[in-house]
Amino acid sequence: MNAGTFLGIMALMFLLELPDKTMIATVVMSTRSRPLSIVIGASSAFIVQMGLAVLAGGLLTLLPTRPKDVIVALLFLGGAAYLLFVPERHEESTGEREARAETRGPRHREIATAFGVIFVGEFGDLTQIQAANFSAKTHQPLDVFIAASLAMTLVSFVGAYGGRLLQRVVPLDRIRLAGGVIFAALGVYTLITAFTS
Repeated sequence: MNAGTFLGIMALMFLLELPDKTMIATVVMSTRSRPLSIVIGASSAFIVQMGLAVLAGGLLTLLPTRPKDVIVALLFLGGAAYLLFVPERHEESTGEREARAETRGPRHREIATAFGVIFVGEFGDLTQIQAANFSAKTHQPLDVFIAASLAMTLVSFVGAYGGRLLQRVVPLDRIRLAGGVIFAALGVYTLITAFTS
């Protein structure tokens, strides 16, 4: 995988996770626990989830080319629809609800709680599905895993240490809109190439 593709996947995964419920959960947990504990727990959960996503993407590559491309395109389009039509307020309330049970305690408990909240919250989430998509599309599972894991770890740092400030500076609904448009374009492009090649 070339550096541009790697950085593109990393940037897109980062942008997709910013307005997500797990980012909101990270922000909320960091107000009640040590931010470093939240980073360690959340990053670990994200990395495990990206590993599962890449494995799922590897299974998609076993399909014949056209059906695989149609599935990948539909997943991109589904992600676009989610980003464009699910209200930002819904994501915020879900993330806050998932993190509400978090309380300050021993460091190992904070890490374990952050891991559990993010692992459960990320299961089947848009970024996990898109990591599987990228793995199937590029046939570079290790590169996708590394790019996605780095992006998710960066989101953990941003959420734990600067999430409240970020939410005031960057309108998350615009990030969702941009991600939705990018995913719609990728979905349409994948469908066109599936039926014209």
